[in-house]
Amino acid sequence: MILLNDPRTRRRRLGVAAAAAGLLSALLTAGPAAAIPDPGDGPAASEKVSGSVRAEVRDAIADGEIPGQDEIVHSANIEHLANIPKDVLPGTNSDLAFQGKYAFAGNYDGFRIFDISNPKKPKTVSQVLCPGSQNDISVSGDLLFLSTDSSRSDDSCNSTTQPATEKSSWEGMKVFDISDKRNPRYVAAVETACGSHTHTLVPERRDVYIYVSSYAPNAAYPDCQPPHDGISVIKVPRNAPEKAAVVGFPVLFPGEGPDGGGNPGAPTNPGVTKTTGCHDITVLPSKDLAAGACMGDGILFSIKDPEHPKVVDRVQDNVNFAFWHSATFNQKADKVVFTDELGGGGAPTCNAEIGPNRGADGIYDIVGRGEKSKLVFRNYFKIPRHQAETENCVAHNGSLIPVKGKDLMVQAWYQGGVSVWDFTDSSRPKEIAYFERGPLSTTSLVTGGSWSAYYYNGYIYSNDIAKGFDVLKLSDRRTDPAKRVRVGELNVQTQPDYFD
Repeated sequence: MILLNDPRTRRRRLGVAAAAAGLLSALLTAGPAAAIPDPGDGPAASEKVSGSVRAEVRDAIADGEIPGQDEIVHSANIEHLANIPKDVLPGTNSDLAFQGKYAFAGNYDGFRIFDISNPKKPKTVSQVLCPGSQNDISVSGDLLFLSTDSSRSDDSCNSTTQPATEKSSWEGMKVFDISDKRNPRYVAAVETACGSHTHTLVPERRDVYIYVSSYAPNAAYPDCQPPHDGISVIKVPRNAPEKAAVVGFPVLFPGEGPDGGGNPGAPTNPGVTKTTGCHDITVLPSKDLAAGACMGDGILFSIKDPEHPKVVDRVQDNVNFAFWHSATFNQKADKVVFTDELGGGGAPTCNAEIGPNRGADGIYDIVGRGEKSKLVFRNYFKIPRHQAETENCVAHNGSLIPVKGKDLMVQAWYQGGVSVWDFTDSSRPKEIAYFERGPLSTTSLVTGGSWSAYYYNGYIYSNDIAKGFDVLKLSDRRTDPAKRVRVGELNVQTQPDYFD
């Protein structure tokens, strides 16, 4: 059954019982060694919760404060058009990319290609088995790029897990030829230091540059040594992708000693993850700008020379940001939205106990020009609906909705669902639409929900960790002008200039 709820009627006190039971105490006070952002490459986590939490969840469902288990609810301006469940790839669903009439969906076991020419009836075109978390995905022309951030026995799609302490282990970038969407062909592999958690394309005419984000070095890992305060840059010749290779490792946080120059994290900054690389980078090629979400730091840098990016400004939030996860520019490039993935995506942080400023978005204005630009904090945004203590929920991947003169964004919040919000006024962000499901479980904390929610050519597409591929239609006078905007390709971390 589908219910249409006004979010203002659904403010809840959920979270008090869990806090009393101590479920989040380790998460919020742990040092950097305990912070493992994003779900691992095993099956979805399941953690039993206390009897008081289970009773609280049951009561909240009975009172209509949260949806029932697996129940779909949404605002009146969103329509759920389609859902395609997971099929032969059983792993965690991850990121999305788009090209023409196709959507490309990452999964920890490989990737899936959908024909979305009819958004009401998406069709599977092909599924490729190639395990290796997270399988962060992007496309450019006839090439598809896939990140591997789990230590493997080799670079093949038949590899098995192998300890990172072994020199022969492999992690990095994989490249596929997708000229035939029904039969993608694996054409190249490039090993990178500490693997590739995520990656970002900087497309040039003849070549594609890839910024590889990775982190968590260890002196015991031969190919992932500390301090690892930078990113790998890969150059891929379009006409000879088999020649793809690392062409540099720019250090973004220079500093003396084994810890480098990034945020030191705990105990200096309790609750903040130590910076040992970047989690995600978003580039705006039309403005030669990039924004990096780098664990304990947020950075703004110039990519005029794509092989040698230069940091322009750097900010920290040691009060409310635990893990700088991702970044999104507005169209004018005078704002950046950074996300904080408190709890690594596997914890219930959308509740009264955590509050509105942690596990949220941070909105920054870009003040000044060029190399004198500064990031200036304006406000936080978090969804206004509390979730159950059995639901992992925190700010995650989203994209702009292209409306000229407005700053609108759609965003995934794991089991918090999909939120559409307006940050045209940086200091007064507000939600204007939402879609979510009830908890996967009322007795255990099970990892699930929307990993990525992106706007592409008139529709919202979401890749749900457990439930599969969702298509949503947004009908609202504030967002309707975006339906007239079309792009031929979309990798959200490579933001297009919609109105150039």
